[in-house]
Amino acid sequence: MLGSTTGVPGSLVGERIVLSKNGAALSDAPKRARTVDFGSYLRTETVGGMVLLAAAAVALLLANSPANAIYAAVRDFEVGPHLLHLDLSIGEWAKDGLLAIFFFVAGLELKRELVIGELSNVRSALLPVIAAIGGMIVPAALAFAISVGAPGHETAWAIPVATDIAFALGVLALTGSWMPTAARVFLLSLAVVDDLGGILVIAIVFTSGLDLLWLLAAVVLCALYWFLQHKRIRSPWIYVPLAIAVWIAVHSCGIHATIAGVALGLLTRVRTDPDEDASPAMRLEHRLQPWSAGLVVPVFAFFAAGVPVDGDALVSMFEDRVAVGVIIGLVVGKFVGIFGSSFIAVKLRIGNKPSSVSWLDMGALAMLGGVGFTVSLLITELALEGAAAERAKAAVLIASALASLLAAATLLRRGRKFNGNGNGADEQGGNVTHG
Repeated sequence: MLGSTTGVPGSLVGERIVLSKNGAALSDAPKRARTVDFGSYLRTETVGGMVLLAAAAVALLLANSPANAIYAAVRDFEVGPHLLHLDLSIGEWAKDGLLAIFFFVAGLELKRELVIGELSNVRSALLPVIAAIGGMIVPAALAFAISVGAPGHETAWAIPVATDIAFALGVLALTGSWMPTAARVFLLSLAVVDDLGGILVIAIVFTSGLDLLWLLAAVVLCALYWFLQHKRIRSPWIYVPLAIAVWIAVHSCGIHATIAGVALGLLTRVRTDPDEDASPAMRLEHRLQPWSAGLVVPVFAFFAAGVPVDGDALVSMFEDRVAVGVIIGLVVGKFVGIFGSSFIAVKLRIGNKPSSVSWLDMGALAMLGGVGFTVSLLITELALEGAAAERAKAAVLIASALASLLAAATLLRRGRKFNGNGNGADEQGGNVTHG
């Protein structure tokens, strides 16, 4: 039987679950031998964040070196059949195709959280939900107010609404390992709601010219997927072609193709039957998450983060009100929105702050909310074009780096003070007592 089913994106909170090669669930108890493989290595948030950072760094180096022409030629090289408008560039395949796998995993995590995880209990979920909403509204409002009147401001306000799960968790794992489990659960629950908000923004703001026939086909295919899940059909020979067909239908109907991944993730069954060791959602998340963290997101970052960052580019970026709005929105707006809405909710007794998490800790977590990368870069590519998109991408990278450094500095300083008081986290349960 499975242990604790309280879930968080990318891993499980409570008793850690490890799946064997045949899909069986094994409790990660101290007495049981642990199997360390490359997949489990990639499942750790620290490693996922490091791979993502490395891909972005290589892209920046190539884009600002003599190899820039080769990098751009590979990114813009078109491949695929003209039929169904699938003759996309490699960069577009990374954005529309590969990233659908990332959103499928996000959909699985969101479904699990809503049904059996932290977000299934309204009272427990209320504070991170309120914090996430505040962390989307304030950055968007700041970005819009700063950029209003500038070309592209009509949609560019959406760029700073997203928090990157991999980067945020990587920074927390590297510099805040002493933090109580409740802090990590808060950040991850907030990230799940933030993902949902980003998904809704992409689906609503960046959808135009709907083809109703293709939309109907997508709905029918999704209904077929749900029916097969309901009937407990498990064959990948059915689901893989069906998932590809759903992606093609969504891509062709005018909605951004990554929404296909979210839809299928939300339609996947998360409750375990008596004769199962793990639910389909658990098995799929376990198998796909390493691919998402180790390949999908880094490849997207590699083709999206290659922007010029020389002196002239930086000057033009800071002269662009849209780019400045993105930086202010991520660094300032995310912090103010997350921390401010949390503080108000707790004072009004709408939500409950974990007793083991101080307000200084909440401030550090709010700073981590300003690490916007994957979804922010995706929205940038959807909202802007040409030089404006390059400047906004550079703004996302700079803002994410700045938010990471501020959060890391705060966490490290808090950690030194925390350890100096002789306190520590219980390795099994993560319980701490602040001095």
